[in-house]
Amino acid sequence: MTTSPEHLDVLVIGAGISGIGAARYLLTERPGTTFAVLEARGASGGTWDLFRYPGIRSDSDLQTFGYEFKPWTDKSAIASADKILAYLRETSAEYGIEPHIRYQHRVLGAAWSSEDARWTVDVERGDTGERFTLTAGWLFGATGYYDYEAGFTPTFEGRDRFRGEIVHPQHWPEELDYAGKKVVVIGSGATAVTLVPSMVAGGAEHVTMLQRTPTYIMPVPSEDKIANGLLKAFGQERGYAMARRKNILKQRAVYQFCQTFPKTARTLIRTINAKALPEGFDVDTHFNPPYGPWDQRLCAVPDGDLFRTIREGRAAVATDRIRTFTETGVLLESGEELEADVIVTATGLNLKLFGGVDITVDGHAFHAPDHVAYKGMMLSGVPNLAFAIGYTNSSWTLKVGLLCEHFCRVLAHMEAEGYDVCVPVAPDDLATRPLLDFAAGYVQRAVDELPRQGDRAPWTMSMSYADDARTIRGGEVVDDALAFSRVTAQVAVPA
Repeated sequence: MTTSPEHLDVLVIGAGISGIGAARYLLTERPGTTFAVLEARGASGGTWDLFRYPGIRSDSDLQTFGYEFKPWTDKSAIASADKILAYLRETSAEYGIEPHIRYQHRVLGAAWSSEDARWTVDVERGDTGERFTLTAGWLFGATGYYDYEAGFTPTFEGRDRFRGEIVHPQHWPEELDYAGKKVVVIGSGATAVTLVPSMVAGGAEHVTMLQRTPTYIMPVPSEDKIANGLLKAFGQERGYAMARRKNILKQRAVYQFCQTFPKTARTLIRTINAKALPEGFDVDTHFNPPYGPWDQRLCAVPDGDLFRTIREGRAAVATDRIRTFTETGVLLESGEELEADVIVTATGLNLKLFGGVDITVDGHAFHAPDHVAYKGMMLSGVPNLAFAIGYTNSSWTLKVGLLCEHFCRVLAHMEAEGYDVCVPVAPDDLATRPLLDFAAGYVQRAVDELPRQGDRAPWTMSMSYADDARTIRGGEVVDDALAFSRVTAQVAVPA
């Protein structure tokens, strides 16, 4: 006797900050909807559980990086991974999400059938090796866009000659002992500026941040006194909502100022950096990027900890290209050699859409660049598929919350009208450009492997919370870009 596969209304892929958020919205906005969250790893939390390097923290304030529905009550606005994980898992327990998460369940492939109006999903159990199938009316990709298997490491001449340890932050060994040792951190992004002061605090003798290109770096308070005051004065719900709104406006104002007045913003950032660094420090070489402010993400350092370690003489910055690794360190193009016992390659991440799931639509292989993003949450020509990608110029979760709300509204409309299928249809005259207008290396390396965005709404990948609040939260579900349909001969398979 053949047993029919389990069927779910929605299958959420990933139990990180996006997947937990999606589950909460489904439970509260769509209480009759059957769903499961499949997580390939053995724990929830996504990025915040995967990365274990010293000092890992958010680079956005938690008043906006946290969920709109769940107040962030810790005094730290720039929070460490353990606090963020505790917040996510508390959310999961509070809203009854945990029973819906299935750990060690890796999605290998998903095949859409228009005839049946459903996805057939191939799943592998990481703990037992068992393979089986599920079916679902909708897929919700909550995988973000990072490759969890491997980070990006360029080819370094002479790497095999180095006698010390080489580690990538994405695969940080628990047993790594760097106390009393000289460390070179290759990179200048958020991971590097986090690692340098953290490894100094962890006992490293000296840490050098070796960068090819400088990054804009700004000291910010680790605690938001205004937000904490609002919480105290108005209570958790009202105070949090007010603090969140304040920070949304502040983030947008800073971004727009940097984009509108890049020369003034560059001068202002340089002045702040110079005051935080030792007298005579070469700010123009080490903290003067060749691009404009916020063309790439601006790195925040809580309480100026990076600058403090430089002032104390326990950390340094080198801006140069690597000629080769040596037995004892790194030889630069300038001829200078940086001694090291440990080299950390904080050289970035790789992107992998939908966690690398093999997708087909009616037997045709899915090729991401052939599709255009609709409202930043669906793809042209792909039925019943939603995904969550947050902002690159603001807190990730701001966008995810809006997308989850809208997704639930789409489900409600389909149920009310008896529709089985929803698919965005791009107009023939739609001009396209890369999905993310962002100059970061990890985006540029993968730009030709990602979907596209259009030249007009609703096909643009908006990076404005205010605009999205109007069009996604306040806009109608039904528009000319969405095609809804019914399947009259659908075979019902019980859950």
